[in-house]
Amino acid sequence: MITSVAVIVLPPLAVFEFSVAAEVFGIDRSGRGSGAPRFDFRVCTPEPVEIRLKTGLSLRVDQGLEAAAEADLVIMAPYGNDEELPEAVLDTLRAAHARGAWVMSICSGAFALAKAGLLDGRRCTTHWHYSEQLALRYPKALVDENVLYVQDGRIITSAGTAAGIDACLHLLRVEFGAKVAAGIARDMVVPPHRDGGQAQYIDRPVPACGSEPMEQLLQWMVRHLEEDHSVNGLAARVHMSPRTFARRFRSETGATPAAWLNSQRVLRAQELLESTDLNIDEVARESGFGHSVLLRHHFTRALDTSPQSYRRTFRGQLAAV
Repeated sequence: MITSVAVIVLPPLAVFEFSVAAEVFGIDRSGRGSGAPRFDFRVCTPEPVEIRLKTGLSLRVDQGLEAAAEADLVIMAPYGNDEELPEAVLDTLRAAHARGAWVMSICSGAFALAKAGLLDGRRCTTHWHYSEQLALRYPKALVDENVLYVQDGRIITSAGTAAGIDACLHLLRVEFGAKVAAGIARDMVVPPHRDGGQAQYIDRPVPACGSEPMEQLLQWMVRHLEEDHSVNGLAARVHMSPRTFARRFRSETGATPAAWLNSQRVLRAQELLESTDLNIDEVARESGFGHSVLLRHHFTRALDTSPQSYRRTFRGQLAAV
């Protein structure tokens, strides 16, 4: 279980990505009712130095890499020139992985993991700006530019900027369960869960708040997951032709109506598996699949694991005690 977290920083440091790790793991939320523990949070660098941030600010880092020597989670923050990456940083990342610690990169921090050899033969991701460069420079890494984050074993890589939040919350779900992750997300005022397989970029990743018909329709569909929904029926609710509706729906959500609906049903099933003791048949009914066979089919297709295995993993270690 994670109790200590070390973030490795190098100049020039991207302030937002660094702040993601500091916000999730560096704030003591143990007394806020979420069940979140207090993490021993450390920031380290090869030699104590004042690091310039990309925004013109500076950060004084006094702890060397020894601060990461026994950390349960080592996070590699984005940095500058990959060719000047200190060997000591690579050794620290390798040692963390060898002793069974979690290793995570945010955005272009994945280059350090790749240079350390930790991504050889593993699925991984980074910001889509850098994905082609990562794949060309490190051909043994299995780079997927279309996802928010990837967990392969005890290594997690995330795409750029806000995707780092999703990766951190995913890890919290794995280690501590959905309740803790949701509590921290609520405190941060961010969505508690975006699946790692979600696309990094679509025309409109999240419908804008307001009263436009499409947003209202999406909210209505989520409230009626147990119903059958045809394109013709949905189009009629927003007074569009089926063809116009299908095109508009895809631009709004990045998916077809059927695919979006199935993803919402899988998400609901995930929540039920994490937070309730309902059996698989009951989860299937409550999530809108109706039958356990359909639940298992779509769940396995979306997440590459069975509902039972997912429950064992994502109830978290705290939920088991």
